[in-house]
Amino acid sequence: MDVDVFVAAHSAEWTRLGELTRRRGRLSGAEADELVTLYQRTATHLSIIRSSAPDPALLARLSGLVARARSAVAGSHNPAWREVALFFTQRFPAAVYLSRRWWVPAALVCTVLGAVLAVWIAGDAQVRATLVTPEELKAMTAPGGQYEAYYSTGPAASFAAKVWTNNAWVAATCLFLGVALGLPVIGALWVNTLNVGVGGGLMAAAGRGDIFLGLILPHGLLELTAVFIAAGTGLKLGWTVIDPGRRSRSAALARQGRSVVVIALGLACVLLVSGIVEAFVTPSGLPTWARIGIGAVVELAFLTYVFVLGRRAARAGEAGDIDSRDAGDTLPESA
Repeated sequence: MDVDVFVAAHSAEWTRLGELTRRRGRLSGAEADELVTLYQRTATHLSIIRSSAPDPALLARLSGLVARARSAVAGSHNPAWREVALFFTQRFPAAVYLSRRWWVPAALVCTVLGAVLAVWIAGDAQVRATLVTPEELKAMTAPGGQYEAYYSTGPAASFAAKVWTNNAWVAATCLFLGVALGLPVIGALWVNTLNVGVGGGLMAAAGRGDIFLGLILPHGLLELTAVFIAAGTGLKLGWTVIDPGRRSRSAALARQGRSVVVIALGLACVLLVSGIVEAFVTPSGLPTWARIGIGAVVELAFLTYVFVLGRRAARAGEAGDIDSRDAGDTLPESA
């Protein structure tokens, strides 16, 4: 193949492609179609040159032109930092806000039930006797006993990682097993409520209820909120199986399932913060009021984040779904 003849035959097309590429943000419909056509032709020309007459200068020229034209045709992706910013400022808080009708009632019911259990156990010696022996009760509730020693069983960093992993597992169970009509979620909530109620009741019976609150509230406010959000979202997923609304069951589950993924990713970060507080603040030598105060500030910051930023994002049209480019194609449905 004569390279000079080939260049002379197609040079005008390459020049035109370069011009359209430079003006890619200001093209008419016909010009956009022309850009696509010329890009495809030039890509073919580049392939021919590579296989038949690999002239280095011409290859470099056409490779750069094709790369720029590909970017103009396909469009550029948002930078990763922008996607992360959109996730934390819009998608995640909106998803949590939009599921509030499920997780807020779950939080209220479990809190009241846990308090009732604690009062019942603290006030009834027979109930305590069915749960633990006097020796076990003393080992758990005495100063430096099991309840207190739990938070200083190892280095703070490794303890934080352990707590984070455990809580993330509980949250994942609530989120993804909710599809089984929500039954595993109800079971997980009951076990969690029972543990808190029994612990509080036994410590209160030993006259150390204030110590119990000082140990659980600094990290527990945020941690339990995250668990309730996961549980509420899982229950909503389970209800979607029962009542998908106007969508088909598969379409409704797909949309709710994508929101579950958004909430799962966000809660992993929330539980990381909770684990750090549990490892470094809960067992610290700070006064009880200071430790509880830190937990309350962290909890208030998160709730403000959800009910201010999340509400604003939801009202702006954010549905708490993943980006449409990552959601995949869906079949059209009849109304």
